[in-house]
Amino acid sequence: MAERAVAINRWPGAVAAALVAALVLGTLLAVVLRAEAGRGLGPAEWAAIRFTLVQAVLSAVISVALAIPVARALARRRFAGRGLLITLLGAPFILPVIVAVMGLIAVFGRSGLVNVALRWAGLAEISIYGLHGVVLAHVFFNLPLATRLILQGWQDIPAERFRLAAQLGFGPRDIFRTLERPMLARVLPGAGAVIFAICLSSFAVALTLGGGPRATTVELAIYQAFRFDFDLGRAALLASVQIALVGMAALIALRLSRRDTFGAGLDRPARRWDAQTATLRVTDTLWIALAALFLILPIALVLADGLPGLARLPSAVWRAAGVSLLVALGSTGLMLALALPMAVAAATGRGWLEAIGLLGIAASPLVIGTGLFIVIYPVADPVALALPVTGVVNAIMALPFALRILVPATRDVVQGYGRLSASLGLTGLLWLRLVLLPRIRRSLGFACGLTAAMSMGDLGVIALFADPETATLPLQMYRLMGAYRIEAAAGAAVLLLTLSFGLFWLMDKGGRGFADA
Repeated sequence: MAERAVAINRWPGAVAAALVAALVLGTLLAVVLRAEAGRGLGPAEWAAIRFTLVQAVLSAVISVALAIPVARALARRRFAGRGLLITLLGAPFILPVIVAVMGLIAVFGRSGLVNVALRWAGLAEISIYGLHGVVLAHVFFNLPLATRLILQGWQDIPAERFRLAAQLGFGPRDIFRTLERPMLARVLPGAGAVIFAICLSSFAVALTLGGGPRATTVELAIYQAFRFDFDLGRAALLASVQIALVGMAALIALRLSRRDTFGAGLDRPARRWDAQTATLRVTDTLWIALAALFLILPIALVLADGLPGLARLPSAVWRAAGVSLLVALGSTGLMLALALPMAVAAATGRGWLEAIGLLGIAASPLVIGTGLFIVIYPVADPVALALPVTGVVNAIMALPFALRILVPATRDVVQGYGRLSASLGLTGLLWLRLVLLPRIRRSLGFACGLTAAMSMGDLGVIALFADPETATLPLQMYRLMGAYRIEAAAGAAVLLLTLSFGLFWLMDKGGRGFADA
């Protein structure tokens, strides 16, 4: 095996995984130990579990199914602005949830563009609330992520394979059978499992678009147990159920994911001689245009509503923006310190480390925050540690996405260059600097940009710890909304969107460099 030919220490990855497991499971244990004996799961909790599973399955299947033709179209076409479009397609996933929901309501809500057009045409209106609204919002968030993950799979097929296929006279069906279908078999299980796990822990979407008790997710039920009943036992039990569900999804994905690769290439841009027919050109153009319209229109409406409020932002908003930037950069650095050694260890035969990394999706940030509060309170002031704790939790929440991005790329490097590296005596940090990091630069930039943007837009643990003088930008925006300063809140939403997308673009662009995007 190529991975055995490289002398790589796996213990840093094991240590990082142990730290992640201790934080996630240790905080859950702290909540359980402080909880009183509960009544167990009742009909309402079982209904929440059923709804969570149904919406997560539908959201994952629809997101991945729609992402396949979109990613294939982007992989086959080169056009002016393609790199910018790929970056823009990542915007919905990095948006703060409440900002994105505002955009979806502007399009699909009662007074949204779609219902206005339906009324004008004399047709029945649609409602964005309920199961279909939750699934719609999840597809909006996760279609870009699925597209980027699948597009990376297409980009990992060496250009020499397509050149050889063209010389053999392969058509689109032959290309799909020999190259694309094996790649999809390797990429889709992991992408689907990540999206399924994301949707399992849905909170803000269900809170705003659920439409009633029948559309309650497990995460929302945890929030209700904390916020209204302060039933730590029921909250801990629901959190355990959520971890078990996501853990099973992770194990299934790792079991189904194929480890074979197409081998190393010469890093040339791939030319697709099989996709030059007029029919395929029109089809690819339609898929790209429809995906761009679906994903960009809600963001454009948010910008249109919020730009006038930028001129009237209070100074507290700008201070909160600076705080959010510091927290986002700290979270990104911590994510790298955990994800890189775990990815290397997982790529060299320790796949269970990747499953531990997925605990970040399974865990409830609310439970982690409460557990940390319980642990910290006897020895220090939790309010004084609000920002460091927020940065740590944000890094743990982003770790699963980073691993899903980094592990396949790292595995390809190990399998493609392992024996050559060993023959040249490249081991340890030297191998990391000269062989691994340059070849996973694109994936590394994507993972860092995703982490920084998600941390910028997160509203979770900071709400449990922050005092009136300490706030991140999302928390400050919510405070403005609660004070009915809607115009200023809309301006803060635009600022938050700009900073989140700016961080993502800078890091993703830095990772891609001169690589073919």
